[in-house]
Amino acid sequence: QNQVTRGLLEDALLFFERNKAHIPKKTTMVVLDFALFSGKNRFWVVDMQSGAVSGYKTAHGKNSDPDHDGYATIFSNTSGSYKSSLGFALTAERYNGKYANSMRLDGLSASGSPNGMHNTAMRARAIVVHGASYVNQGSSSKQGRSLGCPALDDAVSDGVVNKIYGGALFYGANKPLH
Repeated sequence: QNQVTRGLLEDALLFFERNKAHIPKKTTMVVLDFALFSGKNRFWVVDMQSGAVSGYKTAHGKNSDPDHDGYATIFSNTSGSYKSSLGFALTAERYNGKYANSMRLDGLSASGSPNGMHNTAMRARAIVVHGASYVNQGSSSKQGRSLGCPALDDAVSDGVVNKIYGGALFYGANKPLH
């Protein structure tokens, strides 16, 4: 299923239009719906020229899902919380660390943002997009949990990172702003 959650897509497009001058990469955008079950596509890459959408399974932080039922319900911007963060961010540079071809994220949503969005510590917390063996794009079962990262299946991670790195808008939320 490659249908972006409508309210979240509308939020992202509005943010994109209002902040276009500060978004270096205008060709792609990512929308991640943390309200969806982890066994569903919920990490969408949107081609801003054609409108084409690619959907992917993604992990969330293990402490965002304390009962390990596949739903992220608790979010944080605190180092060591092992929780995912909500809000607007920009994709940043690729690097090779514990996981090859990982991509850093720079959070833009300050404390006090609506809907509990707060992610300005993403870079300091090492909340990055990377491949992981505990995410299986071909499975509709509950996916594994990360330490807060939106990890993707190893089989798709390189292609996604190569498409979105370098300043694309990245929006992770669990409910629409409007």
